[in-house]
Amino acid sequence: MSTHVGAGPGEIAPLVLMPGDPLRARWIAETFLDDARCYTEVRGMYGYTGTWRGHRVSVQGSGMGQPSLAIYAHELFSEYDVQRIIRVGSCGAMTESVAVRDIVIASGACTDSSMNRIRFEGLDYAPVADFGLLRAAYDAADRSGQGLAGDATVHVGLIYSSDSFYPARPELTRRLVEHGVLAVEMEASALYTIAAGFGRQALAVCTVSDHLVTGEQTTALEREQTFGSMVEIALTAGLAAG
Repeated sequence: MSTHVGAGPGEIAPLVLMPGDPLRARWIAETFLDDARCYTEVRGMYGYTGTWRGHRVSVQGSGMGQPSLAIYAHELFSEYDVQRIIRVGSCGAMTESVAVRDIVIASGACTDSSMNRIRFEGLDYAPVADFGLLRAAYDAADRSGQGLAGDATVHVGLIYSSDSFYPARPELTRRLVEHGVLAVEMEASALYTIAAGFGRQALAVCTVSDHLVTGEQTTALEREQTFGSMVEIALTAGLAAG
């Protein structure tokens, strides 16, 4: 039983979906999983295990930001032998080519965090998704236009994992956009790095909840309970790449 997850042996499946919001974790479990059972409520960070199409799947909240996610990802990999974690979260569009409710599958994650600079003693490590999961997610989302994304456009590319939800220097993000970054969130860089260190698979599939250029945004309830397409994409990819 780990310090922060607090589950017993065998209670967590090899595939874990990881939203930041613990209430989204509960919604995913109640909406998508059969026979879902809550294995943890430690610090209000809900975790559930159930089945999807006959396969065991877990869903675990991570909280906001890379330090919080890093705790849960590390314990899931080290204490529970989890093989694949797929982040299912929200992100903010940074370019007009991406619209609210579009889906971004993150091939790599830029960051302003010092976590990797400390880990690699100043070297610029490039955190990237597992290619098997990435390919499976794209295939699930875009099978000749008949995939699971519905009316949403699916983008594959770079995202920006920021340590600051309210950045002191927002003008600096223009340079990232000029170099192909599509959206901003707060967790994927740490997830990709930790998974690589354990030799495991990781991917971030995010729905655009707000737009940094146009100002358009979704409500808190919409972010919690209506981003179902990315969950189906993540479940399909997680099982296909297993």
